[in-house]
Amino acid sequence: MNPLLSVEDLRVSFPGKGWRAPRVEVLRGVSLDIGPGETLGLVGESGSGKTTIGRAILGLVPVQSGTITFAGERLDRISARRRRALGRDLQVIFQDPYTSLNPSLTVGDTLSEPLLGQGLGRAEARRRVSGLLDRVHLPADAAERLPREFSGGQRQRVAIARALAIDPKLIVCDEPVSALDLTTQKTVLDLLLEIQEQTGVSYLFVSHDLSVVRFVSHRVAVIHRGEIVETGASAVVTSEPEHPYTRGLLLAAPVADVAEQRARRQAFEREAASA
Repeated sequence: MNPLLSVEDLRVSFPGKGWRAPRVEVLRGVSLDIGPGETLGLVGESGSGKTTIGRAILGLVPVQSGTITFAGERLDRISARRRRALGRDLQVIFQDPYTSLNPSLTVGDTLSEPLLGQGLGRAEARRRVSGLLDRVHLPADAAERLPREFSGGQRQRVAIARALAIDPKLIVCDEPVSALDLTTQKTVLDLLLEIQEQTGVSYLFVSHDLSVVRFVSHRVAVIHRGEIVETGASAVVTSEPEHPYTRGLLLAAPVADVAEQRARRQAFEREAASA
């Protein structure tokens, strides 16, 4: 089966700080792919380049070289108009569930916007909004309320409903639970898995947390300093990693015992130094 998304030798660089400063290469030949109905977890520490990959796929940063192919179409070559048309199949869930929603619009208006943009009438859009709220387990009267009236987990459910509004094939999930408490994280992750089972949508799940990635992903790609250093089945990469950097990420995961945490931190520093 052909992959839904294929990224080959992707390179992205940004201008350096200061006049005449050299460009800074953020991604150095990244390659990955995602199949239909699959979740690929992309994990790395802050500054590793993981968010830049998602933004390049979404067309939010310019690509220096390499290819991005989605559903058989080269995203790195298409026009802005064609990119907007592909918005139906390619959506995103951002990290902060509050700032990603317009605080002056009701939830119903927020969810109706992409539907109206696709040519649906207002009555049909309202019907679809009711179905979306039910899918993410929010009450029907949520449509009449503003984002500030919801908890963080409920706002993220609204963001998920917006991403699902026009039945996408792939959703880029950019740290979608990192701003939530642990209990709410589990609820949102369960919801994402439930939706995937119902719809067959694919996810690129970007995170710094190996435990979260292990829970939600079929496969995992580990990125370090702009390069993919390890890829494999989720259960293998998150329990028996081969690369020193991945082992370091595993050791960096917090544990309750103070002495064990200190020993793990020291081990992480040794692994990081050898990566």
